[in-house]
Amino acid sequence: MAERPRTTAGSDFAELARRINAAGLLDRRPGYYAVRLGLVAVALAGGWTAFFLVGASWWNLAVAVFLAVVFAQAALVAHDLAHRQVFRTNTPSRRAGLIAGNLGIGMSYGYWMDKHTKHHANPNHDDLDPDVGPGVLVWSREAARGKGFLAKYQAYLFFPLLTLLGLSLKRDSVRALLDGTVKRRRAEAALLAAHFIGYAAALLLVLSPVQALAFFVVHQALFGVYLGLTFAPNHKGMPHPDGTEDFLRKQVLTSRNVRGGVLVDAALGGLNYQIEHHLFPAMPTPNLRTAQPIVRRYCEEIGIPYEMTSLTDSYAQALRHLHDVGADLRRA
Repeated sequence: MAERPRTTAGSDFAELARRINAAGLLDRRPGYYAVRLGLVAVALAGGWTAFFLVGASWWNLAVAVFLAVVFAQAALVAHDLAHRQVFRTNTPSRRAGLIAGNLGIGMSYGYWMDKHTKHHANPNHDDLDPDVGPGVLVWSREAARGKGFLAKYQAYLFFPLLTLLGLSLKRDSVRALLDGTVKRRRAEAALLAAHFIGYAAALLLVLSPVQALAFFVVHQALFGVYLGLTFAPNHKGMPHPDGTEDFLRKQVLTSRNVRGGVLVDAALGGLNYQIEHHLFPAMPTPNLRTAQPIVRRYCEEIGIPYEMTSLTDSYAQALRHLHDVGADLRRA
């Protein structure tokens, strides 16, 4: 379908926003979040209780697997708090985010919120989106120039590298605190230190040194993989903006949705509705499923491509893109 010519700047999004508001999909869902936050808190407390009850046993590696899942779910809760999906105002959102992020999983809430805000403003922009900026992985052929072995074979190394994501977030959190880019540094640093000290003390006091190392590796590696898998399908391999798009087109054309039922919704924390989330970041997670057909129909009406695929195909597309980025290096 040919794209409908644009009229007044921003008018296309204004019409979509009118339909979403008319459906009541930006209304808060306090009951849902009370249950979700409560379940994550109980799971986190239960996981650590099980850790102490199991004690110095290799069975505690099963607890490490469970806590990896819970840590990722806590990170997804912090994501919703940062977007004010839970509370209307900043203060309760920030306080709850500091507890979930800094104290709960050892990630600076302020650092992540700043990084994620930049991503939402310019998704998939080579220079302005920190999620696709040059790093261990590179997402464009231009950025791959001059890189070495990792860039050549990054598609094959993608999943192994995800095992380091949790540690990378902790390192970057500390760096952000040290270089002063995080507001409320004292509160953030105190909660982050409490997490690190408590985590290390628990492992070293309960487990033998070898068991503690094994628990740490399993827990942090699986946490990184799970967290990476919630974000990888969303934009990787999608078009990069050229600067001419309005808000609606910039968000839709650079994002990808993932099909699935309630299990996919729960596993990905609603991020499988990435298009709707980017258009309406304050929309509560349970409303995204209802918003999806409204947004898709509207995109069809005005001729904007709307990408939706299966979970496995979304990973395949991201991996193909990573492989293509390193093609010139492999030919050199």
